[in-house]
Amino acid sequence: MAPPTRRTPAMILLCGGVALTISLGVRHNFGLYLQPMTADLGWSRHTFALAIAIQNLVYGLAQPFTGMIADKYGAARVLVGGAVLYAIGLVLMAFSRSGWEFGLSAGLMVGTALACTSFAIVYGVVARAFPPAKRTAALGVAGAAGSFGQFVMLPYGQTLITHIGWQNALLILAATVMLIVPLSAALVENKQAQAAEMQRQSIPEALREAFGHGGYLLLCIAYTVCGFQLMFISVHFPAFLTDEHMTPENGMTALALIGLFNIFGSYSWGWLGSRYTQKYLLSLLYFTRAAAIALFIATPISPLSVYLFSATIGFLWLGTVPLTNGLIAHIFGVKYLSTLGGIAFLFHQVGSFLGVGLAGYLFDATGSYKLMWLLTIAMGIAAAILNWPIDDRQIVRAPPRRELSSPIR
Repeated sequence: MAPPTRRTPAMILLCGGVALTISLGVRHNFGLYLQPMTADLGWSRHTFALAIAIQNLVYGLAQPFTGMIADKYGAARVLVGGAVLYAIGLVLMAFSRSGWEFGLSAGLMVGTALACTSFAIVYGVVARAFPPAKRTAALGVAGAAGSFGQFVMLPYGQTLITHIGWQNALLILAATVMLIVPLSAALVENKQAQAAEMQRQSIPEALREAFGHGGYLLLCIAYTVCGFQLMFISVHFPAFLTDEHMTPENGMTALALIGLFNIFGSYSWGWLGSRYTQKYLLSLLYFTRAAAIALFIATPISPLSVYLFSATIGFLWLGTVPLTNGLIAHIFGVKYLSTLGGIAFLFHQVGSFLGVGLAGYLFDATGSYKLMWLLTIAMGIAAAILNWPIDDRQIVRAPPRRELSSPIR
């Protein structure tokens, strides 16, 4: 398939950004469905949370493989396949009547679809479309588009639930996700025209180097905390607010504010990371998250406190992404950044799995999220401590030796 004639870098960035807005925006809608679905279907919150936890785990496990497929066969094909799978998963979610059906649709199918339609797939095309001087800025814009999806798609999703019910709302979201299919046309690449880059270090060698580096392991473990905190809040925060006598609209507004301030936060933390030591910024970010959560649960819950907390946590939301990937690139270079960053993302998604699932279990066991809030504070402090001693010195490798040509016989 020939690339579109008007496939300019700006068009690639625009279409890729809108695709991320839809994919990640719909993903952040799922927390709005926890209470109405469990109430109507007679499920426990743990049943719902377990499926979303599986979704996050599958998302992380599938990401390296979907990235490899995109590199070999093209990101556009992966996006199209992911959009179709995403839509089917949402339709099956609407008609799920048991926990295993919901786990198959919302967990396995949507989790795999997210790995086909999120950052790693779009980032590869955008990075190849822009020159090095503009590449980081372009990736930042694409990342902000994903954050914008949370801001704009949450009111959209809540309006659908309020006016047509959760089941019909899921069907409309399925149709919305299919808009990714035409957008993917702008991301078609001519693989034969792309120059192959000579590599001196193999992937197994890069993995041995990274896993033999204590700082990389500390960074990955700390990234687990990020996923734990974010998905707990994303999925359970609306229900927590309802328990505190807030309205569903309060929960929707809170998540939308997180998405809005995440746009500014992602850019700001990335900008700071280009000027100051990234490991110390990561420690500061995790510690500030812990402090913000502690202050929130220690004060009376009101719409004002909810919105102030949402704005604060939103500014801290995905600031870990440019800092974590930037630190990996600084230490190991950019050659295998997708591989090493993808492994770190898997740790992030393991944390997401634990954060969503454990919160549902603890709520069913205690009738409250109090223990979970305390755990997120403790883990935030632990992540701040883990990042501080990372050895962030750039690895200097010996230049490759020139191979002697065999004499002609």
